[in-house]
Amino acid sequence: MAAPTRTDLVTVITDDHRDVERVFAELESEPEAGNRKDVVDHVIAELVRHSVAEEQLMYPAARKYLDDGDEIADHEIEEHAEAEKVMKRLERKKPGEPEFEELLGKLIADVRHHIKDEENGLLPRLRDACSAEELDKLGERVLAAKKAAPTRPHPHAPSTPPANLVLAPGAAIVDKIRDALAGRKS
Repeated sequence: MAAPTRTDLVTVITDDHRDVERVFAELESEPEAGNRKDVVDHVIAELVRHSVAEEQLMYPAARKYLDDGDEIADHEIEEHAEAEKVMKRLERKKPGEPEFEELLGKLIADVRHHIKDEENGLLPRLRDACSAEELDKLGERVLAAKKAAPTRPHPHAPSTPPANLVLAPGAAIVDKIRDALAGRKS
């Protein structure tokens, strides 16, 4: 029998990070792959879902439980905003266009930096500051938030509660309709 899947916040977030890293490795090792645009669109959707869930749940927890949580959350949200701008530009490009590989390389480097910051700083601090029960509750809520999150970058959308909690579901519905019309799996 397989071991039960852990759903605490730290595990959920780091599992997402590992999934994104696997896709990045695929993109780096197969630059001529015919499905490159589909893979990039997939990783963008996953990054958007992940970012929305962090902004709705993890960063408010940092603000609540860490003395310097406001500063940390603001920095992380700023990094998300920059990545969303890159994703929006990348989303409009096709493999073979001059800017495609440049934007993809920037996205990969920026996200790897962000992952390193979270895994070496924020996540261990939240693990120390929160109870196991709170971490489990946050992890389950992150998983639920990702299911309802948009699948495309919206760099001008609000990234802090309460506005992001109100507007994200509407953006998600529009994104899922656009994904269906474009033949993208969301």
